[in-house]
Amino acid sequence: MADTRLTTGTDTTTAKKIYTVNRGKSAFFIMTSGLRSIRDKAITYFNEVMENDENNFTKLYEVVNKFSEKIKLVAGEDRLALTHAGLHFNLHAIIGGQLANDKAPKLFLLYAEGNWIEIGPGTPYVIIGNVGYGIPILKRSLTYESTLEFGLKSGFLSFDATRISSNDVDYPIDTAILRKDTFQLIEKRFEENDLQHLSDHWNKGLKDGIDQLPAINLTKAFEKDDSQLSIA
Repeated sequence: MADTRLTTGTDTTTAKKIYTVNRGKSAFFIMTSGLRSIRDKAITYFNEVMENDENNFTKLYEVVNKFSEKIKLVAGEDRLALTHAGLHFNLHAIIGGQLANDKAPKLFLLYAEGNWIEIGPGTPYVIIGNVGYGIPILKRSLTYESTLEFGLKSGFLSFDATRISSNDVDYPIDTAILRKDTFQLIEKRFEENDLQHLSDHWNKGLKDGIDQLPAINLTKAFEKDDSQLSIA
């Protein structure tokens, strides 16, 4: 799941942040965060690879290695100029999918330096970009055994928490879902009107839940303790 808002100074625009491939038994996505210019350049370089050598990839880690090469190439071309302009080379990426020789879908996190880690059972989710506001919901809700449907709901609430707390994340949002051994990504785009009822339901449930908390010990904060009163 990814938002589509781009912020440059005081200007905001909308652009897709998920690059997808659906070809035979190659089904994967690349989701990015960071400067749009270096993202577009790395994706353009990688897209040329897909046009020329798509049949050479049989496992997802090979795709990850190739995109990592393109990140390093762009870094070599642009990092110095960006640094002189006071900007950071901050391209991060999440790559997920399944290729012909993968026994199950895989998920990888790439850093701006081009190195990567594979996401496994110990990490049931991964998030890039504006991460601070959305992580608590994911930590409290998701496990490795969670269903895709449950994960989608948790992902939306994570996005919604970030959206209402930051002006650089907003609708529309894009989703890409891949079920094991289908080799077919399902992509959808959602506008605010499509999902506002979920946000409203969550807000009401959160308020009601707080109101109904059995906070017997916590309410002692309102009680005076005569032993602590001073005598004038």
